[in-house]
Amino acid sequence: MFESGAFRKVVLLGLLAAVWEGYGRWLANPLLFPTFSNTVIALISSIASGQLLRAVSFTITLLLKGYVAGLILAGLLTAFASATRIGADFLEILTAMFNPLPSIALLPIALIWFGLGDNSVIFVLIHAVLWAVALNTYAGFRAVSSTLRMVGQNYGLSTVGYITRILVPAAFPSILTGLKVGWAFAWRTLIAAELVFGVSSGSGGLGWYIFENKNQLLIPNVFAGLLTVILLGLIVENVIFKTIENATVRRWGMQM
Repeated sequence: MFESGAFRKVVLLGLLAAVWEGYGRWLANPLLFPTFSNTVIALISSIASGQLLRAVSFTITLLLKGYVAGLILAGLLTAFASATRIGADFLEILTAMFNPLPSIALLPIALIWFGLGDNSVIFVLIHAVLWAVALNTYAGFRAVSSTLRMVGQNYGLSTVGYITRILVPAAFPSILTGLKVGWAFAWRTLIAAELVFGVSSGSGGLGWYIFENKNQLLIPNVFAGLLTVILLGLIVENVIFKTIENATVRRWGMQM
């Protein structure tokens, strides 16, 4: 049973929950650090009332819009970089300029350009996703061995066939890494953006839920919101991305 990675992770999560519960009881100050059990109770209560589910639905919908838009732009930029030397130089210049720039730093500019609303948040999400995905995808394409490239050329594949059957599968470990990093950046950026935009517009998702409950000193609910962020991250990483990984790079023997 201990050979199962899923079982080991569940045990570790259980230990972390026990430490959380023990520290909360020892501190005995729910305004500073509620216990794990109180946080779970607040989580269940917020789900039952529909408040947390509405916040999660709002956040996920907005996140997917920005994430998909970022992936499309990253794909176009990578295709341009892979096709021409000018495109490669263009990608290198843009990533050197904008990749070090924190997405959250663009919030004031987004407010000026797009005003309050979804478009402003989507703008900063695209910035969070674009560079990580483009860089990793382009690096993956460049790392494809010349042997594989010659195999594709010798088989007389069309341009589309060469890309989809040779380049993308060979570069997919790097592409998948870019997808994971882009998702993590977008997730963190969105929660921070919702704190700012939610405060400004009086609406929002999980970020607004956390901020609103903090103002009302409902600290267990604040921790319930943070726990929801953590749980969603675990689900995406260990279910969605893990399924993609098992169906691709592990199945192809490219990863142990």
